[in-house]
Amino acid sequence: GKTQKEVSQKLRDATAAIDNGTYTAPNKQTLGQWLDVWAGAYLGSVKPRTVDLYNSYIRVYIKPALGAVRLENLNTHTIQGFYNTLAKEGKEIRTKDKRGKVTVSHGPLAPKTVKNVHGVLHKALQQAVLIGYLHFNPADACTLPRIERKELAPLDDLQITAFLKEIQGNSMEALFTVTLFTGLREGEVMGLMWDCVDFEAGTITINKQLQRLRGGGGEYRFVSPKNGKSRVIPPAASVMALLKRHRAAQAAQRLRAGKLWEDYGLVFTDELGHHLAQAAIYRSFKKAAAAIGRPDARFHDLRHSYAVAAIRSGDDIKTVQETLGHTTAAFTLDIYAHVTAQMREASAARMDAYIKSVCGT
Repeated sequence: GKTQKEVSQKLRDATAAIDNGTYTAPNKQTLGQWLDVWAGAYLGSVKPRTVDLYNSYIRVYIKPALGAVRLENLNTHTIQGFYNTLAKEGKEIRTKDKRGKVTVSHGPLAPKTVKNVHGVLHKALQQAVLIGYLHFNPADACTLPRIERKELAPLDDLQITAFLKEIQGNSMEALFTVTLFTGLREGEVMGLMWDCVDFEAGTITINKQLQRLRGGGGEYRFVSPKNGKSRVIPPAASVMALLKRHRAAQAAQRLRAGKLWEDYGLVFTDELGHHLAQAAIYRSFKKAAAAIGRPDARFHDLRHSYAVAAIRSGDDIKTVQETLGHTTAAFTLDIYAHVTAQMREASAARMDAYIKSVCGT
């Protein structure tokens, strides 16, 4: 301490902490050093792609701003200032033109990205609390910018009809159609195996997904479904019939490839049996979407299109939730609340028409 009085107060505080069992020895490591330890030792149960994302947030945002701060000196006000800066200025972006001239610019981060950065930092600090390096998590009391959910843009009935017509004969036709009428996530449909398709029972088991790891190399890896739970869905009979036709077409493709074919058991493959590339799916989808006047559509909108169609056709929210693999029905209802609101309005209109018919007014 700078004065005898300050030292005496620290001594009293330390003695009291020892007496009540809350004393923590001074920790000289910086936040950057702790993040290295945390990322290397405490993310064993996290999916590889998520680990890559965490490391990216640490490298690009957290370490440059807070990495040199002593872990025990980190406080809520400092972290809040960091979040505010991200929301207003983002990170420094350096671009180099053909002549080698470097231009420095800044761009604010989206509220969702700031929340993601907070999630990584909060998890790391919480582990430090559990170990005893910190008394409390200084990120607990921080406030985050408000996230405004973008309005969903599923394909409507006319667009779905046009889309199905546009993809006829396309090498991705079966994959796009199955996705549209089952609501599978991209990784789930890419990683779908034939042993998960039960033609007798008319069901599909979703127990894995194929994800492309971030960084160079283009490596793909099978991981568990998004919420860590497998699910069994009963697609429409027409979807199962489509899969049967696709299996026959794949068998013919296998014969043409001969010894070059590598059998991984995947439902959707290239001409040699390998898994499809995410970039190829993206290009093919965007081309078809643009052709029907929806260049803004994303592959994930096929999943939204299925959910909206299922709800409008009368499926209850619990059934839709289980089919989509959402954690709770409340989450599903929150996403598709606008659809149920429209259905309530339509129900009220039908009841009003019924009342008028029976009352003769």
